[in-house]
Amino acid sequence: MINYEEEINRFKPSLDVEQIEDAIVKMDLTDMNDIMTKLIEDAIELKKDKTK
Repeated sequence: MINYEEEINRFKPSLDVEQIEDAIVKMDLTDMNDIMTKLIEDAIELKKDKTK
């Protein structure tokens, strides 16, 4: 049987939406778009170096 008083005492509220947004924005995450952009830039540089 569920002890509601015990459950209420253990309850910890979740972050508000604004706090979650701030936490996500502050994280420095590299996504696939960043990786692909870097690979293309490197390939262009490599091609320029080979044509010199």
